[in-house]
Amino acid sequence: MENSSLEKMIEEAISGAPDLKALEEVRIRFLGKKGELTQQLRNLGNLPPEARRDEGQKLNLVKERAESLLAGRSEEFKKQEVEARLEKERLDVTLPGVRFAAGKIHPITRITREIKNVFVGMGFEVAEGPEVESEYYNFEALNIPPDHPSREMWDSFYLGDGLLLRSHTSPVQVRVMEKRRPPLRVIVPGRCYRRDAVDASHSWMFHQIEGFMVDRKVTFSDLKGVLSAFAERMFGDGRKTSFNPSYFPFTEPSAEMAIDCFVCSGKGCSVCKQSGWIEILGAGMIHPAVLQAVGYDPEEFSGFAFGMGIERIAMKKYGINDIRLFFENDVRFLKQF
Repeated sequence: MENSSLEKMIEEAISGAPDLKALEEVRIRFLGKKGELTQQLRNLGNLPPEARRDEGQKLNLVKERAESLLAGRSEEFKKQEVEARLEKERLDVTLPGVRFAAGKIHPITRITREIKNVFVGMGFEVAEGPEVESEYYNFEALNIPPDHPSREMWDSFYLGDGLLLRSHTSPVQVRVMEKRRPPLRVIVPGRCYRRDAVDASHSWMFHQIEGFMVDRKVTFSDLKGVLSAFAERMFGDGRKTSFNPSYFPFTEPSAEMAIDCFVCSGKGCSVCKQSGWIEILGAGMIHPAVLQAVGYDPEEFSGFAFGMGIERIAMKKYGINDIRLFFENDVRFLKQF
């Protein structure tokens, strides 16, 4: 085949290729190992020297021309592919955007932060401790010996080897006092666990904030002053408080604190069960036995402690009637806060 005819054939095949796959087939047909142009280049050895040189130059020019056309056509196809892909992926920026739903702070987290802010504003610091606790810190150091009947009130999940899931955050009070000397003003937020049957007001896991203050000449009046200030800042100015005698092994004397109902202002309603008062926490003066357990002299130091369930505070403040709502992760419920 004459070189001009071969060159024309190659040009027509390249220009007529509809895509990259067809173009590759053209390349193999003419420039592959068994391609037509390749075969002619191999047959040059059969020609006389003078004819071989002239024919070789012509075939090499045809080859260079073919390679150049193939490269140019290949770039055209690649450019077309990119343009097609960009067109397919093109975004219409004039369309309205898709609004993603924003999350909400969980009411337990919200109330915890509010309580912490109130007490930090009164000079308290925040401490934390382990949720897997020893029986010593959970009970014995808090004046609850092994045979004490009140242990049943704080019965928890036992893990063996003297360990359990803490049933209150009070063990952190002992841990802090062991390491430091008064004066101390500390609050301890965290999760607690008890083997309670789950119902509208009980859960096997709940959140609590323990608080305590230890110094020289701390009295019950200091306890009332701090908690009354907390009640006003948490539930509104002018809040009244009531302290009724109670019993806790780690405080003496002990009391349950209530506030006048912020819904009916003490007149009586369904929230306060017609009593006019809402009980929110337990408190008292730290028992001398607890102070002695950490190496404090009860004749030199005194202190008070209090503990409140965060779920209870949230339920009263937001009018929630079932503790299980906090843990069901129902977005309809969480969106209300």
